[in-house]
Amino acid sequence: MKYKAIFFDRDGTLTCPDKNKKDWRNQLISDWSGHPFEEPSYDRMMALFELASEGRKPWYRDIDDERGFFRRYYRHLLEAEGVWEDLDRRAGLLFEGLWCKNYALFPETAEVLEYFSSHGYKMGVISDTSPSLQYTLELLGIAKYFTSFTASSLVGADKPSPIIFNAALNAQGVSAAESLYVDDYQPEADGAREQGFTSFLIDRSGASTGKWRIQNLWQLVDFVKQG
Repeated sequence: MKYKAIFFDRDGTLTCPDKNKKDWRNQLISDWSGHPFEEPSYDRMMALFELASEGRKPWYRDIDDERGFFRRYYRHLLEAEGVWEDLDRRAGLLFEGLWCKNYALFPETAEVLEYFSSHGYKMGVISDTSPSLQYTLELLGIAKYFTSFTASSLVGADKPSPIIFNAALNAQGVSAAESLYVDDYQPEADGAREQGFTSFLIDRSGASTGKWRIQNLWQLVDFVKQG
């Protein structure tokens, strides 16, 4: 077997946003505020995150820190929407309904992971995200396929830094040359390739074409079968 390990990005690669959760959130906040809720822009969301951090750097060091952070975030989000009545209970309702629960799997994700697991590949996730990375995948029922969960918040570096890729390789005891990687963001897919991974950009729209482009995870299976 040429490759020993396969590493996946999470968002946009293994998972997508859960539309039902998004609709639930939007309707709930609209009902409470009396006006339609609009998804916060990146700048507005960062401003709310700064409020939720209460000046702490980094924002969270472990999953307990993260829980507190997002409870505060939902409170500030409601305040920004003009919701003041029963604020703590309502913010708590959003937290319980959304924190780590607003993800869904792409249709082929579980079957592809089962294929690689049954064929003896080590698997890990590398994600620019918070300490709850493993927990989110546990809730989706796919954490069992992975033996490493490399989150930027815990490593202290975002992709495409070599630091986060090397942390993932060390966790699995493999080299980049022995590893596949797939990501939906080109700079990160390219960054892994520069570190020696056989790296793919997954573009489900089909707009990107080329040797290292795939449109779904089954094409990763096809690649290893050919090789």
